[in-house]
Amino acid sequence: MQLYTNREIEQLQQHEDLASLIEVMQWVKSFLVKPHPDLGRPGVICPYLPYALKSNNIWLAVIRTKNLCLEQIEAIVRPYRNVFLEREPGDKELPINKAFVLIFPEVHIEEASKVIDGVQKKLKPLFVESGLMLGEFHKYTENPGLHNPNFRPLRSPIPLLVIRPMTEVDLTFLMSPDNPHLRIQYLEAYLKHFGHKLTDETKFKNAHQALALAKEEVKQENLVSYCI
Repeated sequence: MQLYTNREIEQLQQHEDLASLIEVMQWVKSFLVKPHPDLGRPGVICPYLPYALKSNNIWLAVIRTKNLCLEQIEAIVRPYRNVFLEREPGDKELPINKAFVLIFPEVHIEEASKVIDGVQKKLKPLFVESGLMLGEFHKYTENPGLHNPNFRPLRSPIPLLVIRPMTEVDLTFLMSPDNPHLRIQYLEAYLKHFGHKLTDETKFKNAHQALALAKEEVKQENLVSYCI
């Protein structure tokens, strides 16, 4: 499990992963930490990455997946959760400004939706439970932006999974699953991590309301199953 910071990548020479590391780092610098006319709000696409980049708190790893099945790839990605939790950022006063970028250069673009989305869907509950977000990035992802549904901020030149700390604004994503059981799991994790320190009272109320609604949906499902 080899993780490189941006500054370490600049020092690498004749490394088998260098091309992938450089390409993704250039994409981060030219896209994620820049404003975009289609973003739907002022500021850069990812507001936490500029400081993470400046403070050398973005770590990248290249994961080789040739001839591996989804379960084997999941087994490789899963331990990064604990590594992320244990790795202190350079500025401990701002632990939110850090990220792991896992690069999958051997995942063909045509398979990215199946492989990257599949691994992300399977492992996201594990990461959310620990107060983390696991995002999927590739050329064909259809996930829209929060402020412009026609903008696709998660499209990357190489398939990626990105690990970062959960933030208050992630409530929108955690309320989105159609499965009420999954929504309950996500919302309970959100409230566990932010319930005592949410700065936005509206988000606190919305989280509790969404949780109550999801529990009611499960109750109704169980009632229907019992009657049948």
